[in-house]
Amino acid sequence: MLRLTSVLLMATVSVSAQDTTLHWMPVTSSKIDVAGLPWIQENHGEFWRLPARSRDAFPKEVWNLSLDPTGGRIRFRTNSSTVALRLEWPHPPGMRNMHFFGQSGVDLYVGNTYWDTAVPDKDAAPGKVYEHVYFTGQRRAMRDITIYLALYSPVKVLEIGLDKDAALESAPPFAVARPVVFYGTSITQGGCASRPGMSYQAILGRRLNLDHVNLGFSGNGKGEGGVARAVAELDAVAFVLDFAQNNSDVDSLAEVYDPFIGILRERHPDTPIVSITPIYAASEATGSPRNEQMRTLIRKVVSRRIAAGDTHLQLVEGTDLLGPSRVDGLVDGTHPNDLGFQWMAEGLAERLRKMLGL
Repeated sequence: MLRLTSVLLMATVSVSAQDTTLHWMPVTSSKIDVAGLPWIQENHGEFWRLPARSRDAFPKEVWNLSLDPTGGRIRFRTNSSTVALRLEWPHPPGMRNMHFFGQSGVDLYVGNTYWDTAVPDKDAAPGKVYEHVYFTGQRRAMRDITIYLALYSPVKVLEIGLDKDAALESAPPFAVARPVVFYGTSITQGGCASRPGMSYQAILGRRLNLDHVNLGFSGNGKGEGGVARAVAELDAVAFVLDFAQNNSDVDSLAEVYDPFIGILRERHPDTPIVSITPIYAASEATGSPRNEQMRTLIRKVVSRRIAAGDTHLQLVEGTDLLGPSRVDGLVDGTHPNDLGFQWMAEGLAERLRKMLGL
């Protein structure tokens, strides 16, 4: 297959001859599905991960992070020989532990196969529009297209460019109509995947053909009640709780962990909930007890609830997903890299497959 590198054009630059053959359409077109952003209609098409009506109920940091559309996917089928996007980022990437592709990239997959990533440059700013051609000159054949939105940066997908005479169809259905909803920390949000298609939820989604909602909030997955109530609004096929480490200590985690599950149970008494204890961190090799204390607390909460009759609650040990023998799966001693996320996805896949009857 032919792969093209990025084509970045300012909106003010005259359109090339090749581009005049494209039909540009908004993401709101009827045959285009936006998955993973359950409040998108209520939020008037904005790629925000929380409902704007409840903004005052969230910590400021959580709301700001909710503007990063991690987990959002744009899906459709087409026989177009070219697929292109017009995108706008509000600022350039600048994270210390994630490069441009990991922080701000927008991936395109054909079926389950990665194709290319659009990224901004150092001059990204509101009003600067990038035109990225993911592929062109391909033979005409119906293809399933999935576009994964950025992990750690707001981004606008202004238009999708296809051949003027291309067919456009709705994406095929997921194996289960309702999504798996993930709540947690920077690890949940996608730090530090090399690009958005490599978060562990994205890998799981491709492996099991599952829809998912990513409610990871970097440094701020602390389990506040206002956030728990937003999570509980969602009609999920399962909830995965992957939060602990953003709490300052085990005492602060104890204040929120059981109440968070309680808020979910008020609205969803029979929905499966998976509680993941912290994955391994390099600091544990120096004797830091913090993560193990949090694991112990989560085990006690889950065991107590199961003993009280909650038959839809399960525990997954984070160290079974990424433990001390798998430190090559870490970037900075804390966050998984692509290898670490692959291991996490592999460890969760069979559990979710059985839980959801796939």
